[in-house]
Amino acid sequence: MNLKNVWCLPVLIAVGSCGISEEKAKTPVDYVNPNIGNISHLLVPTFPTVHLPNSMLRAVPERGDYTSEKLKGLPVITTNHREKSAFNLSPYQGDRMALGPVVSYTYDNEDLRPYYYSVYLDEPGINVRFAPSRQSAVYELDMNPEAPSYMVVNTKKGKLTSEGNVVRGYQELDNNVKVFLYLETEQMPEEILAVGGKDGSSANMAEGDDACLALYFGDNVKKVNLRYGVSFISEEQAGKNLHREITNFDVDSVAAAGKEIWNAALGKYEVETDNDNDKTVFYTALYRVHERPVCLSEDGRYFSASDGKVHDDEGHPFYTDDWIWDTYRAAHPLRVISDTQVETDIIRSYLRMAQQTDSLWMPTFPEITGDTRRMNSNHGVATVADAWAKGLHDFDLQLAYDACRKGIEEKTLAPWSGVPAGKLNAFYDSHGYVPALADGEKERWEEVHHFEKRQPIAVTLGTSYDSWCLARIASFLGKDEEAANHLAKSLNYRNVFNSDTKFFHPKDSEGNFIQPFDYRYPGGMGAREYYGENNGWVYRWDVQHNIPDLISLMGGPLEFCRALDNTFEEPLGKSKFEFYSQLPDHTGNVGQFSMANEPSLHVPYLYNFAGQPWKTQKKVRSLLRQWFRNDLMGIPGDEDGGGMSAFVVFSMLGFYPVTPGEPVYSIGSPLFRRAVIHLENGNKFEVIANNCSETNKYIQSAKLNGNELNRPWFSHDDLKDGGKLELEMGPVANHRWGLDTSVN
Repeated sequence: MNLKNVWCLPVLIAVGSCGISEEKAKTPVDYVNPNIGNISHLLVPTFPTVHLPNSMLRAVPERGDYTSEKLKGLPVITTNHREKSAFNLSPYQGDRMALGPVVSYTYDNEDLRPYYYSVYLDEPGINVRFAPSRQSAVYELDMNPEAPSYMVVNTKKGKLTSEGNVVRGYQELDNNVKVFLYLETEQMPEEILAVGGKDGSSANMAEGDDACLALYFGDNVKKVNLRYGVSFISEEQAGKNLHREITNFDVDSVAAAGKEIWNAALGKYEVETDNDNDKTVFYTALYRVHERPVCLSEDGRYFSASDGKVHDDEGHPFYTDDWIWDTYRAAHPLRVISDTQVETDIIRSYLRMAQQTDSLWMPTFPEITGDTRRMNSNHGVATVADAWAKGLHDFDLQLAYDACRKGIEEKTLAPWSGVPAGKLNAFYDSHGYVPALADGEKERWEEVHHFEKRQPIAVTLGTSYDSWCLARIASFLGKDEEAANHLAKSLNYRNVFNSDTKFFHPKDSEGNFIQPFDYRYPGGMGAREYYGENNGWVYRWDVQHNIPDLISLMGGPLEFCRALDNTFEEPLGKSKFEFYSQLPDHTGNVGQFSMANEPSLHVPYLYNFAGQPWKTQKKVRSLLRQWFRNDLMGIPGDEDGGGMSAFVVFSMLGFYPVTPGEPVYSIGSPLFRRAVIHLENGNKFEVIANNCSETNKYIQSAKLNGNELNRPWFSHDDLKDGGKLELEMGPVANHRWGLDTSVN
C-alpha cells in the first residue's frame, strides 16, 4: 500500500502484534503530544483526540476537562469537533442492580497517542487499551476476575438491538442525522439485559433516551475484547466498515498500522533541530491540522446532511466538519502545498453540498449534521480562489463561482444565519457598508441573530475580502466585467475607515460615525455590536487583500509600522478581569494584539509590506515562544480544528500565506536549521536557515533557488515544483535586507 495516499482509503489490519512500548528512533508521530493546550487559558481547550488523519472515527476521553477526576465511560465516536459525541461503552463489575447508562470511573496511567489509548480504571481495576482505524476501532479490556463482568453499550438517543455477540443500533443527532454502530465481542456474552430507555425495551432491544444493553460475560472473566464499526449510512454499512478494516481483536496490530499512517502524513514535513520541544510543538500542530475536515466516504458512498441522502462519491472522497472562518487562513493553504489531492476533494465536497441544496450557496461551517452558518462572512470563496491561484484545477470552477457568488449575494450577510438576503444586504449593496446601531438602539431587522448582532465592521471587512476573492475567480474564468464589479466592491472597507483615528469605525444608517467610541471596549459581549470576538485594534488590520491601500490609508509605511507597533504596545486599559469578561476570545494578548483568535494571525507579518521586515522576524519568534509551548497551556486560545495550529506550522517553517487567494508567501523567521516539505509531485521544497538559534533570529541575507533574494516574500511558483530558500541568520537585525516590498 502507498501510505502517502491513504487519507480516505480503507485500512486492512493484518494479524500480528507490534508492542506499543518498543523504543526505537523517534519518528514524527512520536513527537506529537495531544495534551498540549488541554487546559485552556479561558475558553475551550484542545482535546486529546485519538484518530487517523482526517478520519471519520475520532475518539476523545469523555470527561469535563483535562483536570476532571473521572472518566464517563469509554468513547466511541466524536460526531462534532470538540462539542459532541455518540454512544458510550462502560465496562462494569459488580451488582447488576446497580447497572446504569454510563459508569464514571476515577482513573490513572493514561497513555494517549494519535493512534493509541490506554487507561487504568481504578475502582473495578480494569486495564483498557484502544486503537482506531478510519471507520472502526478495537478495545481490549483486562478485567478483574474476582467480580461479575458486564459491558454496557449506550446510545444517548436511539435504538440498540443484539444477537449473540453482536450489538447494532443508531443514535440520533441534530437535523435528523443518524450515526450507526455495529459492535461485536470476541467473548460470547452469557446474557444480555436492557438498561434504561423507554417502556417496551426487552432483553435484546433498548430504545429511547440513554437506551442501553448490558452484556454479561459471567464471573471469573479475565478479558473482554470488542471491535466496532461506525457509519452515517446504515448499521449494515457499519459492519462492512469494521470487517473491511479490522480482521482481529488485537490492539497492537491496529495501532501499528495507525502509527505508520500517521508517519506517512506527518513525514511530508522533515525538520532538523536540536530542540525536541520545538519538534513536539511542530508535529503536534501538524497533527491538529489533520483533525478536520473528516472523510465520510464509505465504500464509495457517503451520507450528506445537505439533503439527507446517500450519494455515490464518484471516486472523489467526501469531506465535512470544517469551520471555514477559522481554517481558510492557514489550514487550507497548508494542504494546498503538501496535500493537493485532499484539498481538491474538500473543495469538490463543498460544491456537492451547495448542489444538494435548493439555494446553491457555498457552505461556511459545514458539519456532519449540516452547515450551521456560524461566524460572519462567506470565506468558502477564499478556499476556491486560493486553490485555483496555486494550480489546483481539478474541480468545476464555474460551479464554484456560481456557488460562491450566490452564497455572498443571495444569503443574508447577518452573522450566524442562513436565511435569504434581506434588509441588511439591501443596505450593504446600496451603501457599501453594514450600518451599526447606536448604543441602546433596538434591533429592527429580523434576520439579525439576537446574540451575535450585526457585527457591522467585521462583516463589511470580511465581505470586502470575499468580493476580492470572487473577483479573482471571475478573472480566472475570463469574466472581466464581473471581475471588475466584484473588485470595486472589494474596496468597501474604505467606507468605514475613519481618517481621523485611522481605525475602522462603525457608522449608523445616516453615514455618521458612532460616537463616543472606544476601540478597546466597543459594543457589548465580544464586541459583537460592532466587530466580532475581537476589538477595533484587531480589525484595524483586517484588509488582507489590499495591504498597500491600507498602508496608504494609514498615512504611508512609517505611520503604518507605528500603528502596528502601537497595537503590540497599547495596554488593556482595564483589569484583566474586566477585559476578558467582555472579550473572552481576545486572549493571548501582547498589548491589544490577540494571538488567540484567527483574525490576528497575519498581523505580525504586515511589517514585511511596509519596509520593516526585521520586526516581522522578531515578532513571529517572540509570539511562538510566548504562546505555543510543549505544556498543558501551550496554546493561547481556541484551536478550531487546525486554524491556529496551521499558523504555528507555517511560522516555524519560516513563511506564511498572508492573503489566501494570492499565490505569495511572506517570510518570517524559521525555528529550524533545515526544513523539507515533500510535495505530492515528488519534488521537495527546502528552507535552510544557516546559523539559526534562539538569538540568531534575524535574516542577514537570502537566496531563492540559488539567486539573491532581497524581498521578504516568494511566490507559490517558486515552491510548487520544488526549490530552496536559503537564509543566513544573525543576532542583530539587518535593516537593509528585504526592503523590496513590491508584489507582482
